[in-house]
Amino acid sequence: KQHLWRHMGHVSAALILGGVDCDGPHLRAIAPHGSTDVAAYTTQGSGCLAAIAFLEENYRQNMEKAEAMELAKNAIRAGIFNDMGSGSNVDLVVISDDGLEVLRNYELSNQKGERCGNYLPKKGATVVKKQEVRKILYDVVSTKVIRDRSDDKMDTS
Repeated sequence: KQHLWRHMGHVSAALILGGVDCDGPHLRAIAPHGSTDVAAYTTQGSGCLAAIAFLEENYRQNMEKAEAMELAKNAIRAGIFNDMGSGSNVDLVVISDDGLEVLRNYELSNQKGERCGNYLPKKGATVVKKQEVRKILYDVVSTKVIRDRSDDKMDTS
């Protein structure tokens, strides 16, 4: 409730829904603005353009489970490495007739390294390397007054 209030109701989500029923597998995408899409593959989120480009190039019908998992992993990696807003780990969810398999941290693609030291300068210790004052030369092109507002009276009626 507080989250919605703080953002004045402007909260959205990009969803990918998948499942299997008696008619076979289904995949749906719901964009933050509400549009829906039915497709064999889809992407959402900040890295989706790189991921969808990879899928369009490499997807094919009737892939084996291991091939499909590798395809999904590499599509997510494309999103991670081509978008600064994306995370650093690959999570996969395999949905089949046998059930649901959630693979958190399937691959840690872009882990942050450990900082070896403090790289921030001490407060007040920033060095000024160069200080220069320049005079800017210019020519006056026009002095025409477009409208003089000094005689305008405010309408108070």
